[in-house]
Amino acid sequence: MPISPQIVLVITSIEDATANLVIRALNERQVQVARVDPADIGADLMFSARIDKDRTKWTGRLRTPSREITLEEVGAVYYRRPSLWRFTELERQAQQFAVTEARHGLGGLLESLPVCRYVNHPADISEADFKATQLQVAAQVGFKVPATLISNDPEAIRKFVAEHEPTIYKSFRGAPSTLDGHVAAIWTQRVTQQDLDDSLSVTAHLFQEEVRKVADARVTVIGRTVFASRITTPDGALDWRSGDWDALVYDAIDVPKPIKDALRAYLDHFGLAFGAFDFALEACDSWTFIECNPNGQWGWLPGSDAMAHAFADVLLEGWWP
Repeated sequence: MPISPQIVLVITSIEDATANLVIRALNERQVQVARVDPADIGADLMFSARIDKDRTKWTGRLRTPSREITLEEVGAVYYRRPSLWRFTELERQAQQFAVTEARHGLGGLLESLPVCRYVNHPADISEADFKATQLQVAAQVGFKVPATLISNDPEAIRKFVAEHEPTIYKSFRGAPSTLDGHVAAIWTQRVTQQDLDDSLSVTAHLFQEEVRKVADARVTVIGRTVFASRITTPDGALDWRSGDWDALVYDAIDVPKPIKDALRAYLDHFGLAFGAFDFALEACDSWTFIECNPNGQWGWLPGSDAMAHAFADVLLEGWWP
């Protein structure tokens, strides 16, 4: 007799406070939740799955120190931010092998659960995570986007900066963690011709014309529900993330219908159920698309409790009684 789905699987690290909000909302509805961090593979995470000649889907089990679940029990996956694979006890070559095998084995299995809704699916997150893809799709669905150059050609970069002053530079992914585990950041910054030299050829860079904004907007779309906050910095900072977050001013903001329509088209293009959008707001009420994080943070925003319940709605839709 087939097993009925009855569990939401939350794939994330133990430190993920944003996932905690969704887990709490699910618990309030008496939904069974299993939290798994794939990086725990080993004694703290054992798994086994098989597919047989007379079956078309994987069957198997996941076991953590606190519980054991069958793959067929999983009705939905909230895919958040699992830890990086570890295997720190292995030598470098063996570590690289173990990481690759775990990613393709356990990781591949967690992306192929038999009857399951993903918010969002890891493959869709990966596709939607590239800034070059984001900007092109944003323009195609009707968003206004800033003039942008992606290049490692110093001559092309100097020409772009000359044409679009003031110009900003922003990193694609931010700085990696330091050896002692501290997280670094590279904030959006203005650049001039004097900042440019031939070392630009070493890697790829993203430059954009600066949007003359008066504020920013963070628009969080969960299923068909849209949450929007206007974010104002007291000092008019170029990048609101770079200062004192406690000093930021949040105001509810209405999202114009053309923007809402484009939000939906953008997410549908990538097959996403959730996206955290950033816009620059100009004095003329013009909205300029900056980026969309397909796995972004939202727990710090006003209305986070309502957002958590919106996530629960999307995760449970269609299979939970």
